[in-house]
Amino acid sequence: PGSDCVAAEQLCLSDATCNATYRILENCALAKTRLLPLDHDSKVRCLNAELDLGNSSLLHCKCHRRMKRQEHCLRIFWTVHSSVTDGYFNLETSPYENPANEEHWKTDYNKLAALLSGKNCSQLAGDATNPCLKATHVCNLSKKCVRLRTDYASICTKGAGSEDTCDRRKCHRGLRNFFEKVPEDFTKRILFCPCQDELCGERRRKTIVPDCSFQYNTKPNCLWLLDSCLEDHICKSRLADFQQNCQPADMSPDGCSQHNHAACLQAYMGMIGTPMTPNYISNSSMEISLWCTCESSGNQKEKCDQILGMFESNKCL
Repeated sequence: PGSDCVAAEQLCLSDATCNATYRILENCALAKTRLLPLDHDSKVRCLNAELDLGNSSLLHCKCHRRMKRQEHCLRIFWTVHSSVTDGYFNLETSPYENPANEEHWKTDYNKLAALLSGKNCSQLAGDATNPCLKATHVCNLSKKCVRLRTDYASICTKGAGSEDTCDRRKCHRGLRNFFEKVPEDFTKRILFCPCQDELCGERRRKTIVPDCSFQYNTKPNCLWLLDSCLEDHICKSRLADFQQNCQPADMSPDGCSQHNHAACLQAYMGMIGTPMTPNYISNSSMEISLWCTCESSGNQKEKCDQILGMFESNKCL
């Protein structure tokens, strides 16, 4: 337990028995990805292979949110846990290790914020009333923050405003890069800055350049959005992490079953830059949603409403 999946895979492949079991699981995961129906015997073989791993480190491995070979690691995780991906509400095993304590990053932000408050620049006059502007100015003092923010902003604004010509995939990748590589204390303040007026709210809503990353010309059905997500290892993993850490609990005083708001916000940020990218719905509220609708969902309306509800009416979030 505690090992990352890339290391666990190498260990398994060096052992003949584990290697053979893992190859079976790879075929099972491949069939699932290609939506090939498995007959009864194949399903039993896949399930037995998962059980055969027993106490192997592969069965208990996790991935790190900021690791270099993240996609490879996540592919291994879902190969070993392919049986838990049946249906939306079984996605509760997060492939990511428990949220770490990231207090040490705060010193970076506070140091730069102090430096900023010492400057007598006229451009900073609006900072007191616009916390989103201040968070951006602090980001501009950090080389990594300003570089990665400029990167995604330039990718996501190319072609914006015309007929859906921005490269959404590249825009999403740029956003994930920003939220993964910049210390969270910077990204959280930019994304969750508290606003008192619509000017500030507009800035907050446009943080992720929604014309490209969030909005399509017409709202797709939320079930289509979910299917797009489940076909993508990163999105599926972030959704599982979101479900685990933002699971609402009616009886809980804080509304969360995990009682960890920081972990829920971290999981929410992880959804940005995936096919299921959420965002604020207006300049005047903190309400968020997915860009999708549950109209014309037929007999799957309830499932569709649950997906949308995880974002729109989630007490924990």
